[in-house]
Amino acid sequence: MGKVVVGTAIVCTAAVCAVAVLLMNCHKKNSGKWEKAMAILKEFKEKCATPIGKLRQVADAMTVKMHAGLASEGGSKLKMLISYVDNLPTGDEKGLFYALNLGGTNFRVMRVQLGGKEKRIVKHEVKEVSIPHNIMAGSSSDALFDFIAMSLAKLVATEGDDFHLPSARQRELGFTFSFPVKQMSIASGTLIKWTKVGQDVVGELVKAMERVGLDVRVACFIDLVVQVNDTVGTLAGGRYNNPDVIAAVILGTGTNAAYVERAHAIPKWHGLLPKSGEMVINMEWGNFRSSHLPVTEHDQSLDVECLNPGEQIYEKLTSGMYLGEILRRVLCRMAEEASLFGDCFPSKLKTPFILRYLILP
Repeated sequence: MGKVVVGTAIVCTAAVCAVAVLLMNCHKKNSGKWEKAMAILKEFKEKCATPIGKLRQVADAMTVKMHAGLASEGGSKLKMLISYVDNLPTGDEKGLFYALNLGGTNFRVMRVQLGGKEKRIVKHEVKEVSIPHNIMAGSSSDALFDFIAMSLAKLVATEGDDFHLPSARQRELGFTFSFPVKQMSIASGTLIKWTKVGQDVVGELVKAMERVGLDVRVACFIDLVVQVNDTVGTLAGGRYNNPDVIAAVILGTGTNAAYVERAHAIPKWHGLLPKSGEMVINMEWGNFRSSHLPVTEHDQSLDVECLNPGEQIYEKLTSGMYLGEILRRVLCRMAEEASLFGDCFPSKLKTPFILRYLILP
């Protein structure tokens, strides 16, 4: 692993911008209150500041944790998971392919007809499905994977002239999963953290397809199931379009990164080195923490009140799941100390996570 430079755009700055816009739109006639509100905003902005020097400190700290994670299992807060993906797309791929993506908030099922370097993506279709909360949060995995399998079966049933499978060719499926998974091979991996800890996600999917009538042996629905983390999938998609892509970053509900590592630079790798000499590493960098990160009192209080205190610190600072809540806490302080909203404190603003998935242009 070479020197890693991480441009850590600590997204608390996004919350600062949102507050600033709100203040400009709700300018107070009372100059004393206005000055107090601006002082709170200035203080928050200074605590969130990430000058180049601090970014370099964060990058250096992350590099150390990366090396430790590559050296041994459990050696670092960064899990540095081996993906077992040692070859990325070249653009030569042809045929009909299906894909499933189970993310933090969305489930997508897709099929694509690839035509090689000349035709590239001939046609693709994506269906986004909302998974009922009771299924997503349930203690049993059967309901979840049955739901996924049924959604996939519905799409398969609509194959026609636009999407056709060449004769004697079996359907192939890729499965990306947005939760921490310890992979045992390219086609198997066990959940690390979630309500279904310890289960082989590919095995669960295959059993679900059998339950809904997608017979693996008769229908030959799956010749190869490839299961990867969603960040690894993003990297593969980038490489398909640009051979120089070596890393991918997810900034959404959560955050993560994956990159191409030299196989001989992974001390915890056991067995023969891949012929390519490379291995894609799923960093799971949401769990990164360092004394150099600009953590404010709002970040600290949010962390203490979460279900996983002390964990996923980097994710809590930068991802969509938490940014709205940081903004709410800043607004509450302004409302209490500077009467930001006048004499009436908005009751809804007292509800944790009422501001969800903050996205700024």
